[in-house]
Amino acid sequence: MKSELKRKSLHMTGLLVPLSYHLFGRELTLTFIGLAFFLFVVLEPFRIIEELRDNIKRRLSIYVDNDVFERVEVLEKHIDEITRSHERYRVAAHIYFAAASFIVVYFFPMEIAVGAITVATVGDALAAIIGKSLGRHRFSNGKSIEGSLAYFLAGVAILWPLVGLPLALIGSVAGTVAEFYNLPPDDNFSNQLAVALAVYLAGLLL
Repeated sequence: MKSELKRKSLHMTGLLVPLSYHLFGRELTLTFIGLAFFLFVVLEPFRIIEELRDNIKRRLSIYVDNDVFERVEVLEKHIDEITRSHERYRVAAHIYFAAASFIVVYFFPMEIAVGAITVATVGDALAAIIGKSLGRHRFSNGKSIEGSLAYFLAGVAILWPLVGLPLALIGSVAGTVAEFYNLPPDDNFSNQLAVALAVYLAGLLL
């Protein structure tokens, strides 16, 4: 549970995207997400390939103080603690999250983009925390009714002021389903798109 709380605390930094949208507008937010995505992709090989990371450390050891390396090793330990086993040698969640955020901000209206990213961030965190701590009724995939309900209620509360109750219910159902089934390629990607698409398409029909 401790590692899950650490992971979700880091995950909550995704709220910087809707905050940036409100404060700085669409164009600067797209720039911010694009730069973050580029940085994540550049650094990703160093996270996955331990030998590459160790080689760079050896080369830098001539110029860098040992205290710096000790701090880096502490940081690496924390990253290992919050990295799930299936992510250790695969693309990490933050890359999928940044890619989806860019798509959602670029293609959808502000209310939908802000709502979808916030729901995917807060809903996912609550589903994991509530599911692990209070989940009593579990499905075969390990998910729980309590966790899914937490996602759904968070989604309704977030989307209602932005798009109205009917669209909030539809978007929350879509996000809950995406989170429950871990839709490929990764739920940090599919959650945002599921909510945004559901709300947008429902808005065209209603």
